[in-house]
Amino acid sequence: MIIHSASFIGSSTTIEQCPEPVKPEFAFIGRSNVGKSTLINMLTGFTRLAKISGNPGKTRTINHFLINEAWFLVDLPGYGYAKVSSGMREKWVKSAEHYILKRENLACLFVLLDSRHEPQKSDLAFMEFLGINQVPFARVFTKTDKISVNAIEKTINNHNNEMLKVWDSLPPAFISSSVKRTGREEILSFIEETIKNFSNG
Repeated sequence: MIIHSASFIGSSTTIEQCPEPVKPEFAFIGRSNVGKSTLINMLTGFTRLAKISGNPGKTRTINHFLINEAWFLVDLPGYGYAKVSSGMREKWVKSAEHYILKRENLACLFVLLDSRHEPQKSDLAFMEFLGINQVPFARVFTKTDKISVNAIEKTINNHNNEMLKVWDSLPPAFISSSVKRTGREEILSFIEETIKNFSNG
């Protein structure tokens, strides 16, 4: 897939404020500071599309971007650490959760996982929540330029082994590096194929 255009449509705090659900959507979510905004910018080729911050918890709303006038890329609030009150953090989580469960045109949710870390309980619990609710998702292991190929393989195997304790089969997985642009073509091809299946469905 070639990205010809990408434009910011708007920010929403509730699903009711989101654009009309007439185009397939691909949302991105992960723990704070996992590299979500950087990945979005790398995928689209527009370096300032999603705002990047050194402070975890920058994304606080549901942000829609229209890609190629054909589908929406959605930047969701991260879960986990952020320098805000627990009440505010809970509000973000509820907003994202409601979107994930109720958004009828959500074709796939990309769950970002930091490749440098062992499987985190919050990530595993979140993916189990997605599985229980039959939300289609794929995993993206980020920041792979910071570790060796062997370490990446070990990380993915550890995640797979943990998930297979409760899963019968595993969701798709991609490795990415915004520095080396690793995974860009694979993820965009996956999106393109999913759009075809989504439209035919």
